[in-house]
Order: sequence, then structure tokens, then C-alpha cells
Amino acid sequence: MTENETLIKKFYTAFQQLDYKTMQDCYAPDAVFSDPAFGTITGLQVKAMWEMLCKQAKHFSLNYSDIKAVDDEYNTCNWIATYHFSKTGRKVVNNITAHIRIQNGKITEHMDNFDLWKWSRQALGIPGILLGWTPMIQNKIRANARRSLEKFMNAALKTN
Repeated sequence: MTENETLIKKFYTAFQQLDYKTMQDCYAPDAVFSDPAFGTITGLQVKAMWEMLCKQAKHFSLNYSDIKAVDDEYNTCNWIATYHFSKTGRKVVNNITAHIRIQNGKITEHMDNFDLWKWSRQALGIPGILLGWTPMIQNKIRANARRSLEKFMNAALKTN
């Protein structure tokens, strides 16, 4: 097993256990993350996002597989998260492909790809089924995710 595979396994095993501190430790300080829900975030936002998601997780389970090296730095991995979406309580099964760049033993770039319309159909119900494919709803999902992250980070600053 390569060092990169070991780091990816460490990250997803920690995620299975909702251990956000270990997940955060896997990232470089200036890491970049992107996905269809949050868009692109960097540095402390990345670490705060994982903390927020772990702390808000309800009925959560995660499986990961197919860790593959593309080259010395880039890797891919498939993972499936099953949980109840915090805003609606609806069950979501999200199939994700991760593209991860690792440099000097830390994740520097992490891009998760998934079908946002499929996610919205599960998480939002009828509105997601009817309108989840539209840019209007997808932009609203992104805006809500970013707003939730900002609130979470602001609350953390007040308690520290």
C-alpha cells in the first residue's frame, strides 16, 4: 500500500467514525475542496466543513472503495454516504467519486463529484424532483450550504 493510499484510508475511516479532527489533520493548511453543493472552498473552510458535517450527521454511514493512483500525486476513490439530510430529515444515499491530490503527505486538492439533481430529489423531495435540475435550485442549494458553513464558522469563533 502506498503512502497516498494509507492517507486516503485514514481519511475515510475517520469519516466513517465522524472523527473530524483526524480528517482535518489529513489536509494541508491551504487545501482546496470543491463539490456540487459547496462549490470551491479553501483552508479553514475545508476543515470547518468536515467538522460541521460530522457534528450534524444523523443516521450516518459511509463506505469507500476503489482507491486508485492516477500518478504520484493524484488519486481517485469512490464513496457512498447514507444519512438523513439535516434540513428535511429525508434519507439520502449519495454516490461520490473523489479526486484527491496529495503532496508531502497531506491532501492539497480534493474534488468530490456527484449528481446534484439526484441528491436534491432525495434530500428535498417533490421540489427536488420537479426543479432540482434547474440552475435556480442548484444555486440555492449552493448558497444554503455556504451560508450554513459561514454560520457554523462564526459560531465557532464566538465560542473560542
